[in-house]
Amino acid sequence: MEVSTDDAHDVRALPGLVEGSGKRVRVAEVLGDGAYDSSKVYALLEARGIEVTVKPRRNGRSDRGHPGRRRAVELVRSLGYDGWARLSGYGRRWAVETAYSTFKRVFGEGCMAKSLGNIVRELVGKVALYNVLVNG
Repeated sequence: MEVSTDDAHDVRALPGLVEGSGKRVRVAEVLGDGAYDSSKVYALLEARGIEVTVKPRRNGRSDRGHPGRRRAVELVRSLGYDGWARLSGYGRRWAVETAYSTFKRVFGEGCMAKSLGNIVRELVGKVALYNVLVNG
């Protein structure tokens, strides 16, 4: 789990998340929305042997950048978004989105704490409680 402020882009947390997750389990695949559509993400994940399934931006270019990203852009263009999503298994990402949505419905979207250190403590507690609720 990475905690950041609203002004931090999700992509900045990705290396730490992959590194931290890789210490506990083998990360085989990352499913990401368009916020993760960058050559740096493809390069980082493929260098670690992790399959990348990221929704390409609508205006994504296929003439530059990481080869994996270029292939994804070309597939979306040739198959359409729905065809690409079926082929890549992108729809599985919604299971994760459902978990986030459930977490936010139970605990709300904000924190009571004000300092970053206390926000982290609050969120760690909420995540631990959520895991108990979900996993028994």
